[in-house]
Amino acid sequence: MNTLRQTPVVRERDNAGPHPMVARRWVKRAISLVAVALVAGGATIYFRHVEQEAPIAAPPPSPVPVIATAVRQHDFPIVLTGIGTVTALNTATVRSQVTGMIVSEPFKEGQFVKKGDLLALIDPRTFQAQLDEAEAALARDQAHLENGQINLSRYVPLAQRGFTPEQQVATQQAMVAQEQATVADDQAAVEYAKTELSYTRLVAPFDGVTGIRLLDVGNIIQPTNGAASYTTGVVVVTQLQPISVIFTLPMDDISEVHAALAKGPLKTIAFSQDGKTELDTGELLLVDNQADPNSGTVRLKAIFPNEKRQLWPGTFVNVRLVISVVHNGLTVPLDAIQQGPQGQFVFVVGQDHKVAVRPVSVRETLTGEALVEKGVTHGEDVVVRGQYRLSQGTAVSLADPNNPSAVPNPSTASSGMLP
Repeated sequence: MNTLRQTPVVRERDNAGPHPMVARRWVKRAISLVAVALVAGGATIYFRHVEQEAPIAAPPPSPVPVIATAVRQHDFPIVLTGIGTVTALNTATVRSQVTGMIVSEPFKEGQFVKKGDLLALIDPRTFQAQLDEAEAALARDQAHLENGQINLSRYVPLAQRGFTPEQQVATQQAMVAQEQATVADDQAAVEYAKTELSYTRLVAPFDGVTGIRLLDVGNIIQPTNGAASYTTGVVVVTQLQPISVIFTLPMDDISEVHAALAKGPLKTIAFSQDGKTELDTGELLLVDNQADPNSGTVRLKAIFPNEKRQLWPGTFVNVRLVISVVHNGLTVPLDAIQQGPQGQFVFVVGQDHKVAVRPVSVRETLTGEALVEKGVTHGEDVVVRGQYRLSQGTAVSLADPNNPSAVPNPSTASSGMLP
């Protein structure tokens, strides 16, 4: 009986599979393996996702190309600037003082002439005849005077001996005096005729340049009555060497000018209208004795030798009056000066090729240079082109200063045309 009962139990276990405890153990193991697999897979996916989204470290920026120049140290002039007009010291319209026909004009328009050069010749025949007539009258009256003097020299000793009346001697003396007066009148007539004849030669009154011819050969020219008119002249002659420039300065600057004049002559430089070309260097002649209350300016006059004849009457020029000189001043190109919210500054290139923003104080600017009172030292390199991409600490590379195209033009930066 006991055997029969045990057999079914064994069969039931064989048919039912593993023992429940063993099964549960396997289930837990399987669940653990699945969990580990899921965790490992999730971690792998997570780290891959993190790797994909993590930013890649950017390489350091390339140095910005710039053009730089060294701070210079030299004498720098302090100037006052005004606008002036070139004015000839002498201008004359060559006119005639006698009436006659022009027979010759041996000059060319625009020709440089010397004082006394012949410009026009009026027909001299009439005036030569008048001179000849006056000289003939002088010779005749001189002969009469000589004869009267001889007779008087005879009468005087005879009168002393009583052979000739005193009245005859007195009469002869009066005749001699009359002849002397006539000769003097004849001499004056000769001088007048010579002067009239000289007027037939119209000559240059001073060294200068001739203008456009106003009367041609064959025209009748005559002295001007009343107001002068260019139509009655032959040509206008203008003196060019030396030449003057009259310019104006504000009334507030005149005290500085007088203080500088008290120390000696003041150098004056004439420039073209655009201020780029130096035309000549001269000296201040005077300050006008009164100011213009309407414009608040004072006129000044400077003299220039004008050896190269670059100053021409009637043209406008820029005048720079040097009132003092700063010795061994520090200068930088004007292109190096930048304007910021805090004032003027420059970019200084350090030894590590990084720029530093350096505030500066500019006293004077002239011909593309700025005189810096403080902020830089002699020999430092300052950026003059390419500042639009710079800031404090920016690394730069120095481009060839003789090749401006190596650095983009900063004037187009605001238009978005530069990188």
